[in-house]
Amino acid sequence: MLENTLPQLEQLIEDIIAKNIQLKTQIAELEQTNTLLTDENETLQLEALDGEEKQKQTNDVLSNLLGKLQSA
Repeated sequence: MLENTLPQLEQLIEDIIAKNIQLKTQIAELEQTNTLLTDENETLQLEALDGEEKQKQTNDVLSNLLGKLQSA
């Protein structure tokens, strides 16, 4: 029985080590993807804020022009 158990145990350990390496690689890839997506998200948020600011400025200009037209 020991003769059969030892090779099985060795094979299981090798399988676990291989799976561990695979999972570490997958974790590294996911961390890299997470970093890229976080950066992209921050960029999109800044662009949205910039767009809102430009829209507000445009709205203010149009309101001023409308006010001038109405008073003329």
